[in-house]
Amino acid sequence: MSESGELIIEPKSGQPANACVFILHGLGADGHDFEPLVPAISLPESANVRFIMPHAPRLPVTINGGMVMPAWYDILAMDLGRRVDEVQLKKSAQRIQALIEEQIDQGIDSRRIIIAGFSQGGAVAYHATLSFAQPLGGLLAMSTYFATADSIELAEANRSIPIEVHHGNFDPIVPESLGRAGFDKVKALGYPANYRQYPMAHALCPQQVQDIGKWLSERLAT
Repeated sequence: MSESGELIIEPKSGQPANACVFILHGLGADGHDFEPLVPAISLPESANVRFIMPHAPRLPVTINGGMVMPAWYDILAMDLGRRVDEVQLKKSAQRIQALIEEQIDQGIDSRRIIIAGFSQGGAVAYHATLSFAQPLGGLLAMSTYFATADSIELAEANRSIPIEVHHGNFDPIVPESLGRAGFDKVKALGYPANYRQYPMAHALCPQQVQDIGKWLSERLAT
């Protein structure tokens, strides 16, 4: 099925971008889902950051009775391990990596490119980031899980990338145990990772938005 492009938000300063943040949405949403986050995180006026929010392709989703909807990959079963179509997930990750390479080709330093993802988008973000051959600036995994932890080929270029993992302790969609398992996995692999828990369901909350803004500002400080 065809991929439907991406939402791009250029720096509010009006200056050329010298950094880029990708945000990957969850199942059934699109790139516009996180559009309100950009002004809410209150990056410094001097931050010349381009935000890119790709739209997932439309796919039939097994757990939703085969209904066709925006999805980065099919979810086959909502069991404890969350069985997914890894071939589709890795194809989506390759698409994100191609978009990252486009930004590098346009002059953005790879170390000033950050990948963030929510739920399904977070699973793709884990794979796209940790298997990318050039050093990136950071990975933000929100209300998600490390679906390809046992099959990913880790790239040496990103073995020291900072990873921020956020999860709600009332999440009925992606249990916090899955988010914690992903964090435990990257910590065991030696990545500098940090875990934040919030009193929320499958969503973002105001304190988290503040924390995201602070984390991004630290990662992109010049």
